[in-house]
Amino acid sequence: MASHRKPRPGGTHGAGIRTPALATAALTSIAMLSQTAEAAPGTDHARPSLEEVEKKVDDLYRQAESATEKYDAAKEQTGKERGRADALREEVARRTGRLNRAREQLGSFAAAQYRTGATTPDTATFLLADSPQDYFDQTQLMNRLTSREKSAVDAYVGEQAATMKKRREAAESLQTLTDSQHDLQSAKAAVQKKLASARELLSQLTAQEKARLADIERARQREAARKAAELAKQQAQRPSSSSGSSSSGSASTGSASSGSSGSYDAKAAKALDFARAQIGKPYVWGATGPGSYDCSGLTQAAWKAAGVTLPRTTYDQVDAGTTVSLANARPGDLIFFYDDISHVGLYIGNGMMIHAPKPGAYVREESVYYGGESIIHSVVRPG
Repeated sequence: MASHRKPRPGGTHGAGIRTPALATAALTSIAMLSQTAEAAPGTDHARPSLEEVEKKVDDLYRQAESATEKYDAAKEQTGKERGRADALREEVARRTGRLNRAREQLGSFAAAQYRTGATTPDTATFLLADSPQDYFDQTQLMNRLTSREKSAVDAYVGEQAATMKKRREAAESLQTLTDSQHDLQSAKAAVQKKLASARELLSQLTAQEKARLADIERARQREAARKAAELAKQQAQRPSSSSGSSSSGSASTGSASSGSSGSYDAKAAKALDFARAQIGKPYVWGATGPGSYDCSGLTQAAWKAAGVTLPRTTYDQVDAGTTVSLANARPGDLIFFYDDISHVGLYIGNGMMIHAPKPGAYVREESVYYGGESIIHSVVRPG
């Protein structure tokens, strides 16, 4: 950075001639250079273009949705581990009670042996041993126990081993629960951070830029509708008996449907009726209804209404049926998007689907090409 020295009073130039005009011109040139540098494109402070803002916002929303699926998975795992930990704690409490009763019975045998004058009651010897195995090694002593006492010893040893095992399982389950809760908090923080960044970018747009952004979105929707019409035309030309062949590059599991084609269609109709009834409800990350949904929460709830249980997350739903080609998609099929399978919609036919798009949006009907053809990952028929 250039430094500006304050001119000395009475300064001269050359042979003592004062030059205030030259000094003023120099300062003016420096100021102009400074302003030019600040306004130069490509600097760190340059304002991003509308297209750059749009891409960044779309990326943030998609990253938020991917984080939402991780949140859903962590939430589901946390619920399972909490239930398992609670069940193990209850089991440990029951076994501890039985262990205490077995110990009390051994204590009563020891007291009885003491009253009969035994120098070291056999049962007391067992209770004082370093471990049950140490006592069992004393085979002569065991031979002197009555069958009733032997039964009590066996019960005590069995309960002690089982109780210790359950206590270890409970401790491990609690640690797993703690890990799941940490994953849940991390995923939640990731979603909130992405959404906050997207909102901040949008808040910096001028009214004119927001209008231009809306125009870009409408143009995108027109193109998506055009491609949906092309897909509908292709599907209409296919034989109605087509059951859908497996698409290349995707694994398929399960059967094409539970029962006949008619059975699948009947269930799919129920799923679609449910999904249509949710149109207009807000997207909320992690939500499974009834007032709001995220993408996989909506598809899970729709198929549940048809009597079919789907997993919670997109990562698991993609394996909950048979993979078919997009050209063979039938109403009710699940359509997955992006390489990381972070979004899903419910196909309704004619190149259209019902889905919960993203934060700030509502459940709606939309072309399967809403984000372009390249983002479609696969189509899965539940069953």
